[in-house]
Amino acid sequence: MFTYLRQLWHSEDLRRRILMTLALLFLYRVVAHITVPGTDPAALKEYLNTRSASGPMGIFVALTGGSIANFSVVLLGLSPYINASIIVQLCTVIFPKLEALSKEGAQGQQELNRYMRWITFPLAFLQSYGFLILLSRGGIKLVDTSFPYVLLPMLYVTAGSLFVMWLGELITEKGIGNGISLIIFTGIVAGIPATFSSLLLGGQGKMGMFFLFAIVSLAMLIAVVLFTDAHKLVPITYANQGAGRGVAGGIPVRLNQAGMIPIIFAISLITFPAILAQFLSTAPRFASVVSFINLYLSPQNPSVLYLLVYFLLVLAFTFFYVSVTFKVDDLAEQIQKRGGFIPGVRPGRQTAEVLQRTSNRLNLWGGVFLGLVAVIPLIFTKYSTLSRADLIISGSGLIIVVGVVMELIRQVNAQLLAHDYEKLV
Repeated sequence: MFTYLRQLWHSEDLRRRILMTLALLFLYRVVAHITVPGTDPAALKEYLNTRSASGPMGIFVALTGGSIANFSVVLLGLSPYINASIIVQLCTVIFPKLEALSKEGAQGQQELNRYMRWITFPLAFLQSYGFLILLSRGGIKLVDTSFPYVLLPMLYVTAGSLFVMWLGELITEKGIGNGISLIIFTGIVAGIPATFSSLLLGGQGKMGMFFLFAIVSLAMLIAVVLFTDAHKLVPITYANQGAGRGVAGGIPVRLNQAGMIPIIFAISLITFPAILAQFLSTAPRFASVVSFINLYLSPQNPSVLYLLVYFLLVLAFTFFYVSVTFKVDDLAEQIQKRGGFIPGVRPGRQTAEVLQRTSNRLNLWGGVFLGLVAVIPLIFTKYSTLSRADLIISGSGLIIVVGVVMELIRQVNAQLLAHDYEKLV
């Protein structure tokens, strides 16, 4: 361990990138504690005491490291940018021009990133209005949401979201890379000490279930680590241009091809009814609808129907997202152009069919695992004395943390190898 750290420190470029990353992440955490100007202090205190980390906003509180609970200028976090990136990625399937850009390598990706930034701004502006209205309902008026006074808080929140996006891209460029994921990771980890200390200080009657959940979380952590790296190697043989036998190779098809995207999609849909119910709560004619949503589709008190729908949504979005991003026809065409083939399978359409069947089988097990990881913490909140605010980390947060840490280790090791190679040269 100490030898590894010493190698990191002796690599001048890597040391500079790590220090730059830590400085930018520290800046993000400082900004996360800056409250939106014009907020009523008394209303904010009441909000923090009664509504933080609960209800349909609980998942967003976790992903932003308490920025919503603090009513910070970065309360949206990277949500608009993530939504913009998903929109652009899906549009590459619909619009031929964007699909052509996605195949142009680094230059095309830069152009797509520019589109993401432009889309992020209107999304952040619209989401800021929705969040300000939602967080100011229920008798706690944090800011004046009447027009035109709401425009200034909207601009603060939008600017905060764009600032976080800029920090993420700066970490990717000047730091150790993967800046967007690192910021999300920092937001999740930042909320763990506060949750742990609140349980130790005021968690009478909950400690037994808390330690049981900690053991289950540790088992889930090991499973997620194995799950993240799991893949099936599809054997490929490339024809040898000279004499002799062909060159054997393979294409790794990951068990978790979709990453966190299915859970993000599922959370967006499953929390929408509860958010809608808050808007309709003041209309008497929708009382029956609001009552049904609060009884069966409330994230704060998840029912069996809620858990089942959440699980099925994660599974369905796993198949949907992979079908959009994993293009078996293009992959089969590339294999054929390079003179490759799957042993016993003809190049072209039959190769694409084999790849599709392999992907579907992996998606089934991968989607089931993602759904279980997402649902297990909610089962604890339903059948134990723990609430969502008492969970150190959610299932979705666990997948994010494991994925970011493993990717970070890969990037650091790759840069260490490059540094050692330069010394040899």
